[in-house]
Amino acid sequence: MDPRLIFDEDADNYDRARPGYPAELYAAIFAYSGAGAGERALEIGVGTGQATPPFLEKGCSVTAVELGARLSHRVKQKFRDRPGFQVLQGDFLDCELPAASFDLAYCATAFHWLPGKRAYPRLRELLREGGTLALFWNHPFPNREEDETNRANRRVYRKYRPDAEEQREFCEADCAKRAEELRAYGFCDVRASLFHRVRRLTAAEYIDLLNTYSDHRALPPRTRAAFEQDMKTALGAAGGFVNIYDTVDLYLARK
Repeated sequence: MDPRLIFDEDADNYDRARPGYPAELYAAIFAYSGAGAGERALEIGVGTGQATPPFLEKGCSVTAVELGARLSHRVKQKFRDRPGFQVLQGDFLDCELPAASFDLAYCATAFHWLPGKRAYPRLRELLREGGTLALFWNHPFPNREEDETNRANRRVYRKYRPDAEEQREFCEADCAKRAEELRAYGFCDVRASLFHRVRRLTAAEYIDLLNTYSDHRALPPRTRAAFEQDMKTALGAAGGFVNIYDTVDLYLARK
């Protein structure tokens, strides 16, 4: 099975558990692109539309591409009353889309699933001259040593996944590679920005979130059930919640 389809297994939970993005991020995109009413936007890997509403509220018409059938159906129902929205189910690299027809293309926490050697040229083909590309990711970090809820989280991970690579918090130095990649594929006026926030999730909300991640869903069922029970117990002893420190990175560029 295509590993990208693991997100399609529970569209309702994905819609409920995955976070949106900071208002400051959208403000930066709109200030850079000038996108507004009547502009044509392309969203790659829409999921259940966590990143979509601000573009529709700006008056953009949004064509969204989504590989998963359940996710496609869920997002279609979610925005069924928005005449400027349509979703195409399929692989972004193979979908039939008119060349040079989009003013803006964007992708939220999904572009890393695509091979850059094909995806970047495809984007240049679809954007009009001077059109904007916006790529952004959310990097959740629940592993700060000074945070008791994060220490509880880490203890459970070390018990069930001792060989997992230790996470580190995303930082400004990590942006350079993506920015250089955009320039290498012919994009210009490249800009990179970071945004920060803290989310507090109950133990149940955190388990729902973990079940939207491919590595967690790939655990054997019995192991996953035991992991989740121990996580609820550990977080319960730490106050019943976990603090997640998000770093959101945004890359803007022009064709």
